[in-house]
Amino acid sequence: MTRPRDAGLPPGDSTLVVIAKEPVPGRVKTRMTPEYTPEEAAVLAEAALADTLHTVCSLPARRRLLVLEGSPGPWLPDPGFEVVPQTGGGLDERLAHAFAACSGPTLLIGMDTPQVNRALMGPALAPGAWDLVDAWFGPSEDGGFWALGLAEPDPALLRGVPMSTEHTGRIQRERLVRAGLRVGDLERVTDVDTARDAALVASLIPDSRFGRAVRLARAGCHR
Repeated sequence: MTRPRDAGLPPGDSTLVVIAKEPVPGRVKTRMTPEYTPEEAAVLAEAALADTLHTVCSLPARRRLLVLEGSPGPWLPDPGFEVVPQTGGGLDERLAHAFAACSGPTLLIGMDTPQVNRALMGPALAPGAWDLVDAWFGPSEDGGFWALGLAEPDPALLRGVPMSTEHTGRIQRERLVRAGLRVGDLERVTDVDTARDAALVASLIPDSRFGRAVRLARAGCHR
């Protein structure tokens, strides 16, 4: 069965990439403890990942790629994604490797923004999205970034950028500008890293998998 495309978006010519970890207790969303148990944090991570992947499946793309640390599970839409393993090394190297696996216009997002939807990603997917820009950049409230798009994927633009700091986004965007790229900006959003983040994002998407999972976890239904 063919998946319906979002209204207003023609068939895409970009590759959409999601970089993610398998939602295993104790290995994902560790900053959510002690408010949530490791098992509860993994349930929330799985819900966030599933929401993200299903959104990406609904958007126009030439290719959809999941760059995964771990093994696929029932949260992976089928069909819809090619799955490739992450490489070792720091996050900058893993992001660089993800872009190295692509050609042509490529937009990468993570699994930490289950609220991502057509409106947020639309500017980078609309007709002519790459005519006036060479890169798309989506900043996050914690100083990082939730989306990065490159018209011509170049792993060198990622390598050496310090990740997971309050300055990561600024440094990454400056790297793009210094390389002579024209940068288009996407909306700033909140990454889900902490219990407080989870509550905020869940309030934005209460009927999503993530919104329901947060309500159940807060009610103690996973304990």
